[in-house]
Amino acid sequence: MSPEPVKAPADGDPTIGRLVVDASRDISSLVSKEIQLAKSELKVSVKAGGIGIGLFAAAGFLAVLAIIMLSVAIAYLIHWNGSGLDLHWAFLIVFAFYVVLAGLLVFVGVGKVKKVRAPERAIAQGKEIPRALKGQK
Repeated sequence: MSPEPVKAPADGDPTIGRLVVDASRDISSLVSKEIQLAKSELKVSVKAGGIGIGLFAAAGFLAVLAIIMLSVAIAYLIHWNGSGLDLHWAFLIVFAFYVVLAGLLVFVGVGKVKKVRAPERAIAQGKEIPRALKGQK
């Protein structure tokens, strides 16, 4: 069997240089389009997240207003159309309840913060890295 002779490329056939240029252009275009797609997806996600945060903020504001109205209602319940405590004492009782509740939350929060510790094992392992890089144990 004798090998077939290699033919010279015809005028319309692409050369290796042209193929490389076309491939790099196509890859560049593909990467650019992927970046544009990611940007458009992120815009939709950020917009939805912003709307969600706004709705949470509105719900929080309404909850604060509801707590205020509940506090007034409790004070008037303690007053009970004049047959209970005087109105100023009723409001003072509601105020004192919130102060005691806030103090309790601070007490529990301080206890939780005192339990926070440094990542001791990670720090110890971090101190071992320079010796390990030097080949020491």
